[in-house]
Amino acid sequence: MSDEAHRPFLIQRQTDGTFRLTVRDIRYNSQGYPLVSGVMQDEIFATSAAAKNFARSNFDAKAGQYATK
Repeated sequence: MSDEAHRPFLIQRQTDGTFRLTVRDIRYNSQGYPLVSGVMQDEIFATSAAAKNFARSNFDAKAGQYATK
């Protein structure tokens, strides 16, 4: 399993230079394999820092819980 599977917030850069936040729900099956589902938020952010601030204020995100692509 990769370390990225343990990060519940994914910040992706779009082709137009904006950023989107995906909140991931991570569960594990009986063999310990991660089952990941995600919900992309409707908001569009100008910077990744703005996306992190949104995650902190709305989802109680902590430092180190972000993955980027």
